[in-house]
Amino acid sequence: MNRRSVLAAFAGGLLGSANAKPMMATVQASTETSLLEAARSLAAEPYRPPDRTLPAPFANLTYDAFRGIRPRAGDAAFLPQGDGFAVDLMPPGLYFPDRVMIERVVAGRVETVRFSPQLFDFEPRYFDAVPDEAPGAGFTGLRLRHPINAADQLDEIAVFQGGSYFRAIGRAMAYGLSARALALGTGGPEPEEFPRFTRFRLHEGDGSRIRLEAVIDSPSLTAHFETTLAPGDDTLMDVTVTVFPRKELTTIGIAPLTSMYLKGPMHAAVSDDFRPRVHDTDVLVIENGARETLWRPIANPARVESSAFFDESPRSFGLFQTARRYDDFEDTEARYHHRPSAIVTPKGNWGRGAVVLVEIPTADEFLDNIVAFWRPEDPLQAGNTYRFDYTLRWTLQEPEVEGLARVLQSRSGEEHDQPGVRRFVVDFDVEPDGLLMDLSADAADPASVFGKSLFALPEGRGSRATFLLKPNAADTIELRLVLRDQAGMAKSPVWLHRWTRKRDGGA
Repeated sequence: MNRRSVLAAFAGGLLGSANAKPMMATVQASTETSLLEAARSLAAEPYRPPDRTLPAPFANLTYDAFRGIRPRAGDAAFLPQGDGFAVDLMPPGLYFPDRVMIERVVAGRVETVRFSPQLFDFEPRYFDAVPDEAPGAGFTGLRLRHPINAADQLDEIAVFQGGSYFRAIGRAMAYGLSARALALGTGGPEPEEFPRFTRFRLHEGDGSRIRLEAVIDSPSLTAHFETTLAPGDDTLMDVTVTVFPRKELTTIGIAPLTSMYLKGPMHAAVSDDFRPRVHDTDVLVIENGARETLWRPIANPARVESSAFFDESPRSFGLFQTARRYDDFEDTEARYHHRPSAIVTPKGNWGRGAVVLVEIPTADEFLDNIVAFWRPEDPLQAGNTYRFDYTLRWTLQEPEVEGLARVLQSRSGEEHDQPGVRRFVVDFDVEPDGLLMDLSADAADPASVFGKSLFALPEGRGSRATFLLKPNAADTIELRLVLRDQAGMAKSPVWLHRWTRKRDGGA
């Protein structure tokens, strides 16, 4: 699913003619059933797949025609939602055929919004007459607004649309990576299952925060999703996901983050592109239960790669964009240097399990190919209830490393005067005096790591750790590097990298 292009199409486009006759989204009274109980009850019923057939004018749309459908301001866009917040309602079509019931709490009353094509403007180049009604059509998501950049401007702060996907931004950010409520089978041998939002209930904002609930359905589970979203310099989401399995779940992903990585200095030759970097995020950072900080640069592999970082009671994990200068990307349109990082901080004890990183090959920047999530060690059993609470922070800030040296950059490339050898370079923001490189390589076949060196960079730029790798017969090698003081205490995050022959060639 090419979600990135479609979401970009909506992000900049607004809204119909300012002179259009106001239509307003019509509402009807809704029973104030607890959505948590609605999700629980749904799990006891057989799964009913959605009807993805769309009526005219929403059926069989091209990309440009889909972009030509715009929510009208005052009708399906900029609808007041309490103090300081507004909501836009999203139409169906193209990659978004699954309809979602949308309920709004207005003046303390729960109301269901009735869908009509007349809530949208349609670009005349792609549409002739638009019918008053479109039986079987419905909204596919919503977009939240709040003044985060200027007091008199309702900026986009979050979008919930497609499967259980959503993404958010704070002040001076551009949309980048996405989150999901749940993942199932991601990176595994069986086809991935995509749980989907089926019902939203949007509560009234109080000037600084707004609450959203949703029901989630799929063949394997139902769930209740709830978040309270506080936008600002960072946008913070308090999230609760309550899962009701229909069957045993062994491949569930909790708090999944989904991103794009095409190229960067660890392997720039993967794409013939004028830009030095093309990615939403470039490193997975984990603060594990043993109070280690793991720093895992992500990559665009030649085959699907899954890595599991086993843990108990993780403190946090996140996908970070560490490059923050325009010069890092040289892209005047995509604004990769303004795209947020996202950090998951569990509440309570999540027990034993693993942070899983899945890296998928991609030839362009339009498909998300990176996923990170928590997978519990024990399967979730049918008929039981499982609750996961966490905070999700969207930020431009650097990773917190709690007194350790920061990793400034990671690079690799062929050692041209030594065939079959690859050089790795990792820079830290600390002087090298008194520090030692603790470097190891784990491989099924013997590998050779040599030529390691730690030295100061010019102009007080910190230190550089560098080494050479000759894989010999190995196909995959796990590299681990940490700086230690003379007493053996870690003074940097644990830097990790997976070398694979198919990705990096002979070296």
